[in-house]
Amino acid sequence: MIHLGDNLEVLRSMPDKSVDLVFTSPPYEDARDYDIGFDHRGQAWVDWCIPRYMECLRVCRGLVAWVIEGRTKQFRWTATPALLMADLHRAGVRLRKPPIYKRVGIPGSGGPEWLRNDYEFIVCASHGRLPWSDNTAMGHPPKYAPGGEPSHRLPNGRRCNLIHTKTMRDGTKVRQGYVAPEKANPGNVISCHGGGGHMGSDLAHENEAPFPESLAEFFIRSFCPPGGTVLDPHAGSGTTLAVAKRLGRVGIGIDIRPDQVNLTTRRLATVKEPA
Repeated sequence: MIHLGDNLEVLRSMPDKSVDLVFTSPPYEDARDYDIGFDHRGQAWVDWCIPRYMECLRVCRGLVAWVIEGRTKQFRWTATPALLMADLHRAGVRLRKPPIYKRVGIPGSGGPEWLRNDYEFIVCASHGRLPWSDNTAMGHPPKYAPGGEPSHRLPNGRRCNLIHTKTMRDGTKVRQGYVAPEKANPGNVISCHGGGGHMGSDLAHENEAPFPESLAEFFIRSFCPPGGTVLDPHAGSGTTLAVAKRLGRVGIGIDIRPDQVNLTTRRLATVKEPA
C-alpha cells in the first residue's frame, strides 16, 4: 500500500500502534530539493523531523528507526543527527543506542584534510521493551569459543563466574549458566554495500538517494514479525516496501511525489511474495 501525500497528514490519520516497525530515511537537510523546494537545514530540519518522528512512535507498537545524516560545509558538520536525538530525549522519547549504517564512503567526502564519511546514524526509539524481536536473525555462528569460564564484574568490582555447578536432589551435578548461542548477535554496526549494482533493484536508481535492500532487510527480519506490518513514511523508490513483500510482511509507504508513488508501484510489481 502506497499513499500519496504529506506524510505528517497521512500519519495523523493512522490508528495508534497499528504497525510493527517503522523503517525510513528522510531527506538529509538541504542536500537535495527533490523538485519540491525542500531546503530545511540545521535546527529547522530538526524541527521539521520532530512531529513526524513523534507520529511514527504513536502509530508503531515496536521499533522506529530513521537512517539520517548531517551535512558538512566550510569545515563544519551540522550535527543534526545529534540535535534530533537530543530534542527527542528532552521530549521524553525512549531512545535506543543508535546503530551505525556502515556504508562505502563517497570518495572526497572528507574534504582536503578530514576523513572520508563511511557511516550514517540510525536513530531508534521504542515504547520500552520491544513486543517482538529476533536479534540474531541477521547473526552468524560465533567466531570464537569462550576463552575460559565466562564472567562479568559485579558493582563492587569483584569477578563473578557465569557458569556454576548445581547439585541435584539425586546427587548428580549439573553445570548451569552461560550457553554459547547457535548464532551470535550481529551487533550495532551494520555493514551494507551500496551504490551501483548493490541496491537490490535497478529501479532504485530512479530515486535521488536510495539505500540498499540489505539495510532494510536487516531491520525487517530483526524487528518485524512474519506477517507483520512495516511503515516507511519517506517511501522514495519503495525499497522498504519491496523488501517487506519479499519477506512476507505487509508494507505501507507514504510519499509526497506522484512520480515516486508510481515508481514504488512499478517496483512492487516485480517482487515475488514468499511461497
